[in-house]
Amino acid sequence: MENKQLTPLYKTVVGVQFLFVAFGATVLVPLLVGLDPSTALFTAGVGTLIFHLVTKGIVPIFLGSSFAFIAPIVKATELYGLAGTLSGMVAVGFVYFLMSALVKWQGMRLIKRLFPPVVIGPVIMLIGLSLAGTGVDMAKEDWLLAIISLTTAIIVSLYAKGILRLIPIFAGIIVGYVAAMILGRVDFTLIAEASWFSWPQFEKPEFSWGAILFMIPVAIAPVIEHVGDVYAVSQVAGKDFVREPGLHRTMLGDGIACVVAGAIGGPPVTTYSEVTGAMVLTKVSDPVVIRIAAITGIVFSMIGKVSAFLKTIPGAVLGGIMLLLFGMIAATGVNNMITNKTDMSNTRNLIIVSLILTTGIGGAVLQVGNVSMTGIGLSALIGVILNLIIPESKEIEENKEKNN
Repeated sequence: MENKQLTPLYKTVVGVQFLFVAFGATVLVPLLVGLDPSTALFTAGVGTLIFHLVTKGIVPIFLGSSFAFIAPIVKATELYGLAGTLSGMVAVGFVYFLMSALVKWQGMRLIKRLFPPVVIGPVIMLIGLSLAGTGVDMAKEDWLLAIISLTTAIIVSLYAKGILRLIPIFAGIIVGYVAAMILGRVDFTLIAEASWFSWPQFEKPEFSWGAILFMIPVAIAPVIEHVGDVYAVSQVAGKDFVREPGLHRTMLGDGIACVVAGAIGGPPVTTYSEVTGAMVLTKVSDPVVIRIAAITGIVFSMIGKVSAFLKTIPGAVLGGIMLLLFGMIAATGVNNMITNKTDMSNTRNLIIVSLILTTGIGGAVLQVGNVSMTGIGLSALIGVILNLIIPESKEIEENKEKNN
């Protein structure tokens, strides 16, 4: 169906449907890191509207909670407290601002030079692998519920048709929750006591250099993911959004949305591939539909019963989903290197990948005075530096020249 043929009612129905495609992933992140899921819904909706304003309202992209920041938020909260961590999340937006300026100035050449697949691939792998222990710990609270939700997500991913295939997380949580209800393992007290209308739980950040330096390098992976998603959406919509309004504008919009999210207590937001997939299935790429999804998310965030329901989901149900989800994130990192034909027989590449993985998984810490860097952020920084200082072999350079 052509966008120009869509009636207002049809746009509304599809827009609400698009929100449900993004719903499971958007609320899962805050549930895992200790933030209010209603706030995440609110910031996803507001962030999407900000993005559309910055990009002239022509790019059909939905912004939701970013999985890349789950492990960093958990660790940073332990080190610097929630308020300090929120200042780090605000700083993530400034990484997007910097990248926006670099793209405007140099195009994608400099970005590709700083963040090639040999750096991005293992960083994405770390995001998944660093969370594996958390997934297992939550799943073992009740292996039966974990297996039910995990099995549902797998079956939906493999065999479901249409829109249903795009919401394996949502489906897994719902089926797992129903199973928990049948087994008497859900406490409905929170839902009963919650009011129908309530504001999300906004939190105020407190400036912390440590949290800022901890979170900033993590933004490398979602920035690169952002570029890929804009290209994908351009293909789906049949328009060149890389040229108009331009990658610098899409990055700027994403960055402002991240700043707003962190400033009021929500996780950083990123472009959602699930919604792009929904556009492929429905043949609807009208940006107005995405804005309807965003507004619906804001409305849902103010329904107290919804927030209470989300907080009653058993940890084991979420753990079962995490076992699949975080493994898939790690596998995406591997696929990134394979797709881009990263030569792992080359010693230079092997060194870069090895040190990114060992420092990240091993928990290396860089301490300078009262400020420390660790985890994914430190590993990403190490990868960028190694990529810049280790010379490429003549063989690789010759191959690049032939490909060019």
